[in-house]
Amino acid sequence: ADTAEELQELQEELIDRFGELPPQTRALVETHKLRLLARPLAIAKIDAGPHAIQLQFLPFDNAAPPFDPARIIDLLQTDRNFKLAGPEKLSWKRDSPGLVERAQAVSALLKKLKD
Repeated sequence: ADTAEELQELQEELIDRFGELPPQTRALVETHKLRLLARPLAIAKIDAGPHAIQLQFLPFDNAAPPFDPARIIDLLQTDRNFKLAGPEKLSWKRDSPGLVERAQAVSALLKKLKD
């Protein structure tokens, strides 16, 4: 699925055919939703563990990033849990023990960068 709408249709079709989705399938769908949200922000990789979330950006190579870099500076200045891990990685120290909490945290972080 290349769009959120296509993913939603696929999820509905899976539920229609097979009933309630098992946790592994829900995790796959949620992960893909986050990939779709991250794509326009030039994020190459998302690592979300129980104690931290790390975003790895694609190299910008003299091109303007697809979001205002001041947003990252603002995050770094207002919340000590944010750190830059090299020129292309943003790390957020945050406890999120379960899949639902991690997905919500990553979604909130992507929204902060986008808005």
